[in-house]
Amino acid sequence: MKAFRFLLVLAALVVTGLAQTPAATPTPAGTQSAIALFRAKLPGGTYEVAVRAIIAVASHEYLVDGVARVTEVNIDTAGSLLARFYYLEPVTPTAPLGIGNAAIEQTQRLLKAAAEKSGQDVWQKVIKNYPTTTHARTVEYRVESIDQLNQIYSSAEAAFRTQKDTRLTIGSE
Repeated sequence: MKAFRFLLVLAALVVTGLAQTPAATPTPAGTQSAIALFRAKLPGGTYEVAVRAIIAVASHEYLVDGVARVTEVNIDTAGSLLARFYYLEPVTPTAPLGIGNAAIEQTQRLLKAAAEKSGQDVWQKVIKNYPTTTHARTVEYRVESIDQLNQIYSSAEAAFRTQKDTRLTIGSE
């Protein structure tokens, strides 16, 4: 009987001790994630993806209707979202032997001034014409310079290749 009482008291002490064990402390906000991320902060928003989910990083250039040259960086992931970062610039036609270049430059200046006055500055914003330009599951960011676009490509490519946490900030917030 004494052995039974001893075991009962021992069990009560163990249960009491376990009941007073403090819960695990949550990780404080603002600490670095345990998952390696590629994070790009841009004036137009923030793009963040787990590095392990990146399948490809690509850069290419193309013309749109002969009036704009687009240089684009794409980040393809294992998820369903494609990220596009691009730099857009007008195509500057050149006249043979420089004849008429002043007229072409003046026309471009006037078109840019008219766009600024109308509030429709297509060189500064991502423009979509639904439904012809619907890009389901695509997020797009426009940057102000080819140098900024090259920084994004280099950073994303390094994160993809090394599988390490990579952070990049472009422009001011």
